[in-house]
Amino acid sequence: MRSRSLLFVALATAGIAFGSGLSIAQVPTPAPVAKPAALSDNLPIPDAPAPAVSKAWIIMDHATGQVLAGDNIDTPVDPASITKVMTSYVIAAEMAAGKVKPTDPVMMSEHAWRSGGAGTDGSYSGFEVNKTAPLLDMEKGMVVQSGNDAAIALAEHVAGSEQAFAQLMNAYAKKIGMTKSHFVNPHGLTAEGHVTTARDLAILGRALIRDFPEAYAYNKIKELTVGPITQPNRNLLLWRDPSVDGIKTGHTSAAGYCLMASAKREDQRLITVVMGNSSENQRAVDSQALLNWGFRFYESHTLYEANTSLATPKVWKGAANLVQVGVAQPLLVSTPRGKYQQLKASMDLPKSLVAPIAKGQKIGMVKVTLDGKVIAQSPLVALSAVEKGGFFKRLWHELLMWWQD
Repeated sequence: MRSRSLLFVALATAGIAFGSGLSIAQVPTPAPVAKPAALSDNLPIPDAPAPAVSKAWIIMDHATGQVLAGDNIDTPVDPASITKVMTSYVIAAEMAAGKVKPTDPVMMSEHAWRSGGAGTDGSYSGFEVNKTAPLLDMEKGMVVQSGNDAAIALAEHVAGSEQAFAQLMNAYAKKIGMTKSHFVNPHGLTAEGHVTTARDLAILGRALIRDFPEAYAYNKIKELTVGPITQPNRNLLLWRDPSVDGIKTGHTSAAGYCLMASAKREDQRLITVVMGNSSENQRAVDSQALLNWGFRFYESHTLYEANTSLATPKVWKGAANLVQVGVAQPLLVSTPRGKYQQLKASMDLPKSLVAPIAKGQKIGMVKVTLDGKVIAQSPLVALSAVEKGGFFKRLWHELLMWWQD
Protein backbone atom coordinates (compact mmCIF):
# COMPACT_ATOMS: atom_id res chain seq x y z
CA MET A 1 0.00 0.00 0.00
CA ARG A 2 2.84 2.36 0.91
CA SER A 3 4.63 1.61 -2.38
CA ARG A 4 1.50 2.53 -4.30
CA SER A 5 1.27 5.79 -2.38
CA LEU A 6 4.89 6.56 -3.10
CA LEU A 7 4.36 5.75 -6.76
CA PHE A 8 1.34 8.05 -6.83
CA VAL A 9 3.34 10.84 -5.22
CA ALA A 10 6.16 10.37 -7.72
CA LEU A 11 3.76 10.43 -10.67
CA ALA A 12 1.86 13.37 -9.26
CA THR A 13 5.11 15.22 -8.67
CA ALA A 14 6.06 14.57 -12.28
CA GLY A 15 2.66 15.79 -13.31
CA ILE A 16 3.05 18.93 -11.26
CA ALA A 17 6.34 19.51 -13.02
CA PHE A 18 4.29 19.50 -16.18
CA GLY A 19 1.38 21.49 -14.86
CA SER A 20 2.91 23.94 -12.42
CA GLY A 21 3.57 27.31 -13.94
CA LEU A 22 3.15 28.02 -17.60
CA SER A 23 6.76 27.90 -18.71
CA ILE A 24 5.92 30.92 -20.82
CA ALA A 25 8.56 31.97 -23.24
CA GLN A 26 9.61 35.51 -22.53
CA VAL A 27 8.09 38.14 -24.78
CA PRO A 28 10.80 39.10 -27.24
CA THR A 29 12.25 42.49 -26.41
CA PRO A 30 11.75 44.79 -29.41
CA ALA A 31 14.97 44.67 -31.37
CA PRO A 32 16.66 48.04 -30.97
CA VAL A 33 17.82 49.95 -33.98
CA ALA A 34 21.49 49.28 -34.52
CA LYS A 35 22.81 52.82 -34.18
CA PRO A 36 24.55 54.78 -31.45
CA ALA A 37 22.45 57.04 -29.28
CA ALA A 38 22.55 60.69 -30.24
CA LEU A 39 23.33 63.35 -27.68
CA SER A 40 19.76 64.63 -28.00
CA ASP A 41 18.10 61.25 -27.35
CA ASN A 42 17.56 61.87 -23.66
CA LEU A 43 16.40 65.46 -24.01
CA PRO A 44 12.68 66.24 -23.60
CA ILE A 45 10.66 66.69 -26.78
CA PRO A 46 9.73 70.33 -27.32
CA ASP A 47 6.06 71.23 -27.44
CA ALA A 48 4.35 70.88 -30.80
CA PRO A 49 4.07 74.17 -32.74
CA ALA A 50 0.42 74.91 -31.99
CA PRO A 51 -1.35 77.18 -34.51
CA ALA A 52 -1.77 80.68 -33.14
CA VAL A 53 -5.35 80.80 -34.39
CA SER A 54 -7.42 77.62 -34.49
CA LYS A 55 -10.52 75.99 -33.05
CA ALA A 56 -8.86 72.57 -32.84
CA TRP A 57 -5.81 70.76 -34.17
CA ILE A 58 -4.20 67.33 -34.01
CA ILE A 59 -1.24 65.33 -35.31
CA MET A 60 -1.64 61.54 -35.55
CA ASP A 61 0.69 58.74 -36.53
CA HIS A 62 -0.95 56.87 -39.41
CA ALA A 63 0.52 53.44 -38.66
CA THR A 64 -0.51 53.30 -35.02
CA GLY A 65 -3.32 55.82 -34.70
CA GLN A 66 -1.47 57.39 -31.77
CA VAL A 67 -2.17 61.05 -31.13
CA LEU A 68 1.22 62.76 -30.90
CA ALA A 69 -0.16 66.17 -29.94
CA GLY A 70 -3.28 68.28 -30.23
CA ASP A 71 -5.69 70.73 -28.67
CA ASN A 72 -9.50 70.56 -28.41
CA ILE A 73 -9.31 67.33 -30.36
CA ASP A 74 -12.76 66.16 -29.19
CA THR A 75 -14.49 69.54 -29.38
CA PRO A 76 -17.31 69.66 -31.97
CA VAL A 77 -16.38 71.75 -35.01
CA ASP A 78 -17.83 72.55 -38.42
CA PRO A 79 -15.94 70.38 -40.96
CA ALA A 80 -16.63 72.57 -44.03
CA SER A 81 -15.42 70.88 -47.24
CA ILE A 82 -13.32 68.34 -45.37
CA THR A 83 -16.73 66.64 -45.26
CA LYS A 84 -15.95 65.50 -48.81
CA VAL A 85 -13.34 63.08 -47.45
CA MET A 86 -16.23 61.25 -45.81
CA THR A 87 -18.10 61.37 -49.11
CA SER A 88 -15.04 59.89 -50.84
CA TYR A 89 -14.88 57.10 -48.27
CA VAL A 90 -18.53 56.19 -48.77
CA ILE A 91 -18.19 56.14 -52.57
CA ALA A 92 -15.05 53.98 -52.38
CA ALA A 93 -16.75 51.57 -49.96
CA GLU A 94 -19.88 51.31 -52.10
CA MET A 95 -17.70 50.75 -55.16
CA ALA A 96 -15.76 48.00 -53.38
CA ALA A 97 -19.10 46.38 -52.55
CA GLY A 98 -20.02 46.38 -56.24
CA LYS A 99 -22.94 48.80 -55.84
CA VAL A 100 -21.50 51.48 -58.13
CA LYS A 101 -18.78 51.52 -60.79
CA PRO A 102 -16.24 54.17 -61.84
CA THR A 103 -17.81 54.18 -65.32
CA ASP A 104 -21.34 54.86 -64.08
CA PRO A 105 -22.88 57.90 -65.81
CA VAL A 106 -23.61 60.42 -63.07
CA MET A 107 -26.19 63.10 -63.81
CA MET A 108 -25.50 66.70 -62.85
CA SER A 109 -29.08 67.31 -61.76
CA GLU A 110 -30.64 70.73 -61.65
CA HIS A 111 -30.77 70.45 -57.87
CA ALA A 112 -27.04 69.71 -57.68
CA TRP A 113 -26.26 72.52 -60.12
CA ARG A 114 -28.44 75.12 -58.35
CA SER A 115 -27.31 74.11 -54.84
CA GLY A 116 -23.60 73.72 -55.54
CA GLY A 117 -22.80 75.06 -58.98
CA ALA A 118 -21.17 78.24 -60.30
CA GLY A 119 -24.10 80.41 -59.24
CA THR A 120 -23.45 79.73 -55.55
CA ASP A 121 -20.84 81.17 -53.18
CA GLY A 122 -19.10 77.81 -52.74
CA SER A 123 -16.59 75.92 -54.83
CA TYR A 124 -17.88 74.10 -57.90
CA SER A 125 -16.62 71.63 -60.49
CA GLY A 126 -18.12 72.96 -63.74
CA PHE A 127 -19.94 69.88 -65.04
CA GLU A 128 -22.89 70.89 -67.23
CA VAL A 129 -26.39 70.75 -65.81
CA ASN A 130 -28.65 67.92 -66.98
CA LYS A 131 -25.72 66.09 -68.54
CA THR A 132 -23.82 63.05 -67.31
CA ALA A 133 -20.15 62.39 -66.65
CA PRO A 134 -18.40 59.18 -65.56
CA LEU A 135 -18.48 58.68 -61.82
CA LEU A 136 -14.67 58.74 -61.64
CA ASP A 137 -14.51 62.12 -63.38
CA MET A 138 -17.22 63.52 -61.14
CA GLU A 139 -15.39 62.25 -58.06
CA LYS A 140 -12.16 63.92 -59.12
CA GLY A 141 -14.14 67.13 -59.60
CA MET A 142 -15.27 66.82 -56.01
CA VAL A 143 -11.86 65.89 -54.60
CA VAL A 144 -9.51 68.17 -56.57
CA GLN A 145 -11.78 71.19 -57.20
CA SER A 146 -13.84 70.68 -54.02
CA GLY A 147 -16.95 70.85 -56.18
CA ASN A 148 -20.12 71.08 -54.10
CA ASP A 149 -22.16 70.37 -57.24
CA ALA A 150 -20.18 67.17 -57.87
CA ALA A 151 -20.65 66.06 -54.25
CA ILE A 152 -24.42 66.46 -54.50
CA ALA A 153 -24.59 64.69 -57.88
CA LEU A 154 -22.56 61.79 -56.54
CA ALA A 155 -24.74 61.53 -53.44
CA GLU A 156 -27.87 61.43 -55.58
CA HIS A 157 -26.37 58.73 -57.79
CA VAL A 158 -25.18 56.53 -54.93
CA ALA A 159 -28.16 56.84 -52.59
CA GLY A 160 -30.96 58.65 -54.44
CA SER A 161 -30.82 61.85 -52.38
CA GLU A 162 -28.52 63.88 -50.16
CA GLN A 163 -30.52 62.85 -47.11
CA ALA A 164 -30.23 59.15 -47.87
CA PHE A 165 -26.51 59.54 -48.61
CA ALA A 166 -26.00 61.30 -45.26
CA GLN A 167 -27.38 58.20 -43.56
CA LEU A 168 -24.68 56.16 -45.32
CA MET A 169 -22.07 58.69 -44.21
CA ASN A 170 -23.09 58.33 -40.58
CA ALA A 171 -23.17 54.53 -40.80
CA TYR A 172 -19.66 54.35 -42.26
CA ALA A 173 -18.41 56.99 -39.82
CA LYS A 174 -19.57 54.86 -36.91
CA LYS A 175 -18.00 51.76 -38.47
CA ILE A 176 -14.53 53.30 -38.69
CA GLY A 177 -14.64 54.73 -35.16
CA MET A 178 -15.75 58.35 -35.62
CA THR A 179 -17.70 58.55 -32.38
CA LYS A 180 -18.48 62.28 -32.24
CA SER A 181 -19.42 63.06 -35.84
CA HIS A 182 -22.77 63.60 -37.52
CA PHE A 183 -23.24 64.46 -41.18
CA VAL A 184 -26.32 65.92 -42.83
CA ASN A 185 -24.92 66.66 -46.31
CA PRO A 186 -22.14 65.40 -48.64
CA HIS A 187 -20.41 68.75 -49.31
CA GLY A 188 -19.88 70.48 -45.97
CA LEU A 189 -21.78 73.73 -46.38
CA THR A 190 -22.81 74.88 -42.92
CA ALA A 191 -25.93 73.12 -41.64
CA GLU A 192 -27.43 72.54 -38.23
CA GLY A 193 -26.25 69.26 -36.72
CA HIS A 194 -23.39 68.86 -39.23
CA VAL A 195 -20.41 68.42 -36.88
CA THR A 196 -17.23 66.45 -36.32
CA THR A 197 -14.00 66.70 -34.29
CA ALA A 198 -10.32 66.97 -35.10
CA ARG A 199 -9.75 63.45 -33.76
CA ASP A 200 -12.58 62.02 -35.85
CA LEU A 201 -11.25 63.68 -38.98
CA ALA A 202 -7.77 62.24 -38.37
CA ILE A 203 -9.39 58.82 -37.93
CA LEU A 204 -11.23 59.35 -41.22
CA GLY A 205 -8.06 60.33 -43.07
CA ARG A 206 -6.28 57.28 -41.67
CA ALA A 207 -9.15 55.03 -42.75
CA LEU A 208 -9.25 56.38 -46.31
CA ILE A 209 -5.49 55.92 -46.75
CA ARG A 210 -5.60 52.42 -45.24
CA ASP A 211 -8.78 51.07 -46.80
CA PHE A 212 -8.92 52.74 -50.21
CA PRO A 213 -5.45 53.91 -51.30
CA GLU A 214 -6.54 54.26 -54.93
CA ALA A 215 -9.30 56.70 -54.00
CA TYR A 216 -6.94 58.49 -51.64
CA ALA A 217 -4.47 59.06 -54.49
CA TYR A 218 -6.88 61.50 -56.18
CA ASN A 219 -6.09 63.98 -53.39
CA LYS A 220 -2.58 64.62 -54.70
CA ILE A 221 -3.77 65.73 -58.17
CA LYS A 222 -2.69 69.38 -58.40
CA GLU A 223 -5.21 70.61 -60.94
CA LEU A 224 -8.18 69.40 -62.95
CA THR A 225 -9.86 70.64 -66.12
CA VAL A 226 -13.62 70.26 -66.64
CA GLY A 227 -14.78 71.69 -69.96
CA PRO A 228 -13.10 75.07 -70.45
CA ILE A 229 -12.36 75.52 -66.75
CA THR A 230 -9.07 74.50 -65.10
CA GLN A 231 -8.91 74.77 -61.31
CA PRO A 232 -6.04 74.04 -58.91
CA ASN A 233 -6.16 71.91 -55.82
CA ARG A 234 -6.49 74.28 -52.86
CA ASN A 235 -4.01 72.32 -50.72
CA LEU A 236 -0.94 74.57 -50.97
CA LEU A 237 1.28 71.94 -49.34
CA LEU A 238 1.15 69.87 -52.54
CA TRP A 239 3.43 72.53 -54.10
CA ARG A 240 5.56 73.18 -51.02
CA ASP A 241 6.40 69.72 -49.69
CA PRO A 242 6.96 66.72 -52.00
CA SER A 243 6.21 64.32 -49.14
CA VAL A 244 2.62 65.65 -48.87
CA ASP A 245 0.06 63.73 -50.92
CA GLY A 246 -3.26 64.94 -49.45
CA ILE A 247 -5.75 65.35 -48.04
CA LYS A 248 -8.39 68.11 -48.14
CA THR A 249 -9.05 71.78 -47.49
CA GLY A 250 -12.19 73.45 -46.23
CA HIS A 251 -13.50 76.95 -45.69
CA THR A 252 -16.75 78.62 -44.73
CA SER A 253 -17.37 81.78 -42.74
CA ALA A 254 -18.56 79.62 -39.83
CA ALA A 255 -15.73 77.05 -39.98
CA GLY A 256 -12.80 79.30 -40.84
CA TYR A 257 -9.90 77.93 -42.86
CA CYS A 258 -9.34 74.20 -42.36
CA LEU A 259 -6.83 71.66 -43.65
CA MET A 260 -6.44 67.93 -43.24
CA ALA A 261 -2.94 67.03 -44.46
CA SER A 262 -0.88 63.87 -44.75
CA ALA A 263 2.73 63.25 -45.65
CA LYS A 264 4.95 60.20 -45.96
CA ARG A 265 8.70 60.31 -45.41
CA GLU A 266 10.52 56.99 -45.80
CA ASP A 267 8.33 54.43 -43.97
CA GLN A 268 6.55 56.90 -41.72
CA ARG A 269 3.26 58.68 -42.45
CA LEU A 270 1.65 61.41 -40.36
CA ILE A 271 -1.77 63.06 -40.50
CA THR A 272 -2.55 66.59 -39.32
CA VAL A 273 -5.87 68.41 -38.95
CA VAL A 274 -6.08 72.17 -38.39
CA MET A 275 -9.57 73.63 -37.95
CA GLY A 276 -10.66 77.27 -37.81
CA ASN A 277 -7.43 78.90 -39.00
CA SER A 278 -7.09 82.52 -40.10
CA SER A 279 -6.22 82.21 -43.81
CA GLU A 280 -5.52 79.83 -46.68
CA ASN A 281 -1.78 80.38 -46.38
CA GLN A 282 -1.67 80.19 -42.60
CA ARG A 283 -3.43 76.82 -42.46
CA ALA A 284 -0.72 75.48 -44.79
CA VAL A 285 2.09 77.06 -42.75
CA ASP A 286 0.74 75.67 -39.48
CA SER A 287 0.15 72.19 -40.94
CA GLN A 288 3.67 72.16 -42.37
CA ALA A 289 5.11 73.06 -38.97
CA LEU A 290 3.22 70.22 -37.30
CA LEU A 291 4.38 67.71 -39.92
CA ASN A 292 8.02 68.79 -39.58
CA TRP A 293 7.79 68.53 -35.79
CA GLY A 294 6.25 65.05 -35.94
CA PHE A 295 8.79 63.65 -38.38
CA ARG A 296 11.67 65.20 -36.46
CA PHE A 297 10.76 63.94 -33.01
CA TYR A 298 8.82 60.67 -33.53
CA GLU A 299 9.33 57.38 -35.32
CA SER A 300 7.13 54.36 -36.01
CA HIS A 301 8.06 50.70 -35.49
CA THR A 302 6.56 47.30 -36.03
CA LEU A 303 7.25 45.49 -32.78
CA TYR A 304 5.69 42.11 -33.56
CA GLU A 305 4.47 40.69 -36.83
CA ALA A 306 1.09 39.00 -37.06
CA ASN A 307 0.89 35.24 -36.48
CA THR A 308 4.39 35.01 -35.02
CA SER A 309 4.73 32.98 -31.84
CA LEU A 310 5.51 35.12 -28.79
CA ALA A 311 4.97 32.45 -26.13
CA THR A 312 4.10 28.75 -25.73
CA PRO A 313 2.05 28.30 -22.56
CA LYS A 314 1.09 24.78 -21.49
CA VAL A 315 -2.41 23.43 -21.92
CA TRP A 316 -4.37 21.09 -19.62
CA LYS A 317 -6.52 18.26 -20.99
CA GLY A 318 -5.46 18.87 -24.57
CA ALA A 319 -4.36 16.65 -27.43
CA ALA A 320 -1.27 18.91 -27.48
CA ASN A 321 0.54 20.00 -24.34
CA LEU A 322 1.44 23.48 -25.62
CA VAL A 323 -0.18 26.26 -27.64
CA GLN A 324 1.58 29.03 -29.49
CA VAL A 325 0.20 32.51 -28.94
CA GLY A 326 0.84 35.74 -30.80
CA VAL A 327 -0.89 38.83 -32.19
CA ALA A 328 -3.49 38.61 -34.95
CA GLN A 329 -2.46 41.99 -36.38
CA PRO A 330 1.00 43.58 -36.43
CA LEU A 331 1.67 45.45 -33.21
CA LEU A 332 2.87 48.94 -34.10
CA VAL A 333 4.11 51.75 -31.91
CA SER A 334 5.16 55.37 -32.22
CA THR A 335 8.01 56.47 -29.98
CA PRO A 336 10.09 59.58 -29.47
CA ARG A 337 13.22 59.22 -31.56
CA GLY A 338 16.02 57.59 -29.63
CA LYS A 339 13.69 55.94 -27.11
CA TYR A 340 13.12 52.66 -28.96
CA GLN A 341 15.78 50.83 -26.94
CA GLN A 342 13.91 51.75 -23.74
CA LEU A 343 10.68 49.94 -24.61
CA LYS A 344 9.60 47.17 -22.23
CA ALA A 345 7.19 44.39 -23.14
CA SER A 346 5.15 42.12 -20.86
CA MET A 347 2.37 39.58 -21.21
CA ASP A 348 -0.73 38.90 -19.18
CA LEU A 349 -1.79 35.25 -19.50
CA PRO A 350 -4.15 33.13 -17.38
CA LYS A 351 -2.69 30.82 -14.74
CA SER A 352 -3.99 27.76 -16.53
CA LEU A 353 -5.31 27.02 -20.01
CA VAL A 354 -7.74 24.16 -20.55
CA ALA A 355 -8.53 22.57 -23.91
CA PRO A 356 -10.34 22.89 -26.19
CA ILE A 357 -8.81 26.10 -27.49
CA ALA A 358 -9.94 27.50 -30.84
CA LYS A 359 -7.56 29.06 -33.34
CA GLY A 360 -7.77 32.82 -32.93
CA GLN A 361 -9.21 32.57 -29.41
CA LYS A 362 -8.09 35.41 -27.16
CA ILE A 363 -5.65 34.10 -24.58
CA GLY A 364 -4.28 37.23 -22.95
CA MET A 365 -2.69 40.62 -23.63
CA VAL A 366 0.74 41.91 -24.57
CA LYS A 367 1.61 45.41 -23.36
CA VAL A 368 4.47 47.70 -24.30
CA THR A 369 5.53 50.46 -21.94
CA LEU A 370 7.85 53.43 -22.12
CA ASP A 371 8.86 55.26 -18.96
CA GLY A 372 6.25 53.27 -17.05
CA LYS A 373 3.35 54.22 -19.35
CA VAL A 374 1.52 51.79 -21.63
CA ILE A 375 1.93 53.08 -25.18
CA ALA A 376 0.69 50.01 -27.09
CA GLN A 377 -1.18 46.82 -26.35
CA SER A 378 -2.85 44.03 -28.25
CA PRO A 379 -4.75 40.81 -27.53
CA LEU A 380 -2.76 37.58 -27.61
CA VAL A 381 -4.54 34.86 -29.54
CA ALA A 382 -4.00 31.15 -30.10
CA LEU A 383 -2.15 30.64 -33.39
CA SER A 384 -3.50 27.10 -33.71
CA ALA A 385 -6.32 25.06 -32.26
CA VAL A 386 -5.85 22.58 -29.42
CA GLU A 387 -8.48 19.85 -29.33
CA LYS A 388 -9.50 17.91 -26.24
CA GLY A 389 -7.20 15.10 -25.21
CA GLY A 390 -8.28 11.50 -24.78
CA PHE A 391 -10.41 10.36 -21.86
CA PHE A 392 -7.54 9.05 -19.73
CA LYS A 393 -5.37 12.11 -20.37
CA ARG A 394 -8.21 14.43 -19.35
CA LEU A 395 -8.84 12.32 -16.25
CA TRP A 396 -5.17 12.36 -15.32
CA HIS A 397 -4.89 16.12 -15.87
CA GLU A 398 -8.01 16.64 -13.77
CA LEU A 399 -6.25 14.80 -10.95
CA LEU A 400 -3.05 16.80 -11.43
CA MET A 401 -4.98 20.09 -11.46
CA TRP A 402 -6.71 19.08 -8.23
CA TRP A 403 -3.39 18.07 -6.71
CA GLN A 404 -1.75 21.36 -7.72
CA ASP A 405 -4.59 23.40 -6.25
